Amino acid sequence: MFTFLFLILLAHAMSPVSSQDKSIFLLAGQSNMSGRGGVINATWDGIVPSQCGPNPSILRLAEDLTWVPAAEPLHKDIDVNVTTGVGPGMSFANAVLANDSSLGVVGLVPCAIGGTKISLWGRGSFLYDQLVRRASTAVQDGGKIRAVLWYQGESDTVNKEDAELYKGRLEKFFLDLRSDLQLPSIPIIQVALASAQGPYIEKVREAQLGLDLPNVKCLDAKGLELGPDHVHLTTPAEVQLGEMLARSFLRTRPNPLKNSAPNRRRFGGNKLL
Repeated sequence: MFTFLFLILLAHAMSPVSSQDKSIFLLAGQSNMSGRGGVINATWDGIVPSQCGPNPSILRLAEDLTWVPAAEPLHKDIDVNVTTGVGPGMSFANAVLANDSSLGVVGLVPCAIGGTKISLWGRGSFLYDQLVRRASTAVQDGGKIRAVLWYQGESDTVNKEDAELYKGRLEKFFLDLRSDLQLPSIPIIQVALASAQGPYIEKVREAQLGLDLPNVKCLDAKGLELGPDHVHLTTPAEVQLGEMLARSFLRTRPNPLKNSAPNRRRFGGNKLL
């Protein structure tokens, strides 16, 4: 009997994910959104914290535009020129589901690529077109894009001109993306830099923290633990960032306490909300 039940469960797990309504989240930016947690000397240690574990209610849009069960590393078939590790996406998804059961199935759409400047995300670029194409595909079989999660800017701290132009480029990117997705008020949660590849970090952080657009929130990652390269977040820091993003998103939801599951998760001794 046990063997029979096991085979049924295995067949179900290997079958294509059925079409269903989803709460969809776009993950875009560069390496700290893609995830480098646990990656040292181009090797991922394979450690997946419990907060980032798989969940039957969390799916990922794979590179071939099909929905598959989500698991770390989320960007393994998207950010393909590097070794990817733990990012903030899975801890984010697990946290929002634990605190708002009305979201149903969460669909994550990885789009982040390491080492990319904001100028490479402009309308008409490969990265921009890929983001819009994957977002459009994600909703074809049902679902709604709930938010854009954005963490980018380390590459724009190297050159003074890039840093000075960053705010205008970022604002245009957000406005263009909302327009092309036909979602003029979609929540965008961006992350202010925790680290940099060059000397102009404060100029870029100033632009990020000072951006004033409706429904655009900014979380400050400064102080989160960095790995040996002093650029990429550690695995615990990526988990913490995902939970910070979840808190910010849940604050955009109507009556979050009403929609929350009875056993809301606690982080650091405090309720998520």
